[in-house]
Amino acid sequence: MSRRRPSISKRGPLCLVACGVLLGGATLCAADEDPGKVLRAFQQQTQAIFEKCGGAVVRIEASDTHGRLAGSGFFIDPNGTLYTTYSVGGETQDITVEFRGTRHPATRLISDARSGIAILKIEAETPFLATGKARELAVTAPVIAMGYPEDLPLTPSFGIVGGFDIKYNGRYFATTHLRANVPVQRGQGGAPLLNAAGEVVGILVSMLDAGRAAFVLPIEAAEKVRMDFTRFRETRPVWLGLHVKAADSATGGSTARIEGIVRQGPAEKAGLLPGDVLLQVGERKIAAPEDVLDAAFFLVADDVTTIRVVRAGTELDLQLQPTDPPNADRSAPPAMTDLRLQGLRVNQ
Repeated sequence: MSRRRPSISKRGPLCLVACGVLLGGATLCAADEDPGKVLRAFQQQTQAIFEKCGGAVVRIEASDTHGRLAGSGFFIDPNGTLYTTYSVGGETQDITVEFRGTRHPATRLISDARSGIAILKIEAETPFLATGKARELAVTAPVIAMGYPEDLPLTPSFGIVGGFDIKYNGRYFATTHLRANVPVQRGQGGAPLLNAAGEVVGILVSMLDAGRAAFVLPIEAAEKVRMDFTRFRETRPVWLGLHVKAADSATGGSTARIEGIVRQGPAEKAGLLPGDVLLQVGERKIAAPEDVLDAAFFLVADDVTTIRVVRAGTELDLQLQPTDPPNADRSAPPAMTDLRLQGLRVNQ
């Protein structure tokens, strides 16, 4: 049987990691009496994170119609629950997790093509990674990816946060992703992205630039999927029933102006009107139409949330109850949302 790997798994040049360290160290060492001191400190910190977290990262294999494929994953609780990428655990069969030298059969708890992840479980007591906060990271923050490239041992890759993106090549993700400038190799789909404290801040879900970088689902988004599973045993994407367009100028710091309202939809029932400018959706402040898309990802169908708008110069707080998307087929994986800024449609 042929062996195939997920699309994230294209090889990236390892020299980028080494060059990044040397270039970064050269400037810092110029004013240091010991030119090797910075590099030794970096090596010690990276090794400490690797030793602390490596036991919770696992190799995953599965089968699909094309044969066997492999990826990485990591435990998120002591009961054998783990995250991986959708391409490894979403629609595959015969899933096994290699943990402490033993292959364990895995049960798929939930898969979500919208976010690009799957949640699996094995029957074992396991170490697990602590979670950090992706939203607290800044561009240039140091990060470490840790996964199983090819058939090689667990391998760390060092890089930095390159950006926070919700669209790529004219298409929109369901929520904002981290763009991590770390080399991605075959087999590392589903690997954790760790911050400088060794806390997981995201999951590698897709490759970028032929494996020289990766898009990473923030851990907060993965936890939203897990929360849905815990509450409902399924994901609960929402429908707001409104159309948002970028205004020519900002009002209250936002250009997200409501262009249209769907009759009898959640937005109309909440009292929203065309022309309202959205300032906040739930806990998320809004500055542009894309922010509405990102905020909607974290809402839960049937849970009432507060929407703040500017209407005729006055700020108003309205209560909106999102619903399940009309005529939604939850068995069909949704594709990446294809939207235009000129007429952004939010979950509609």
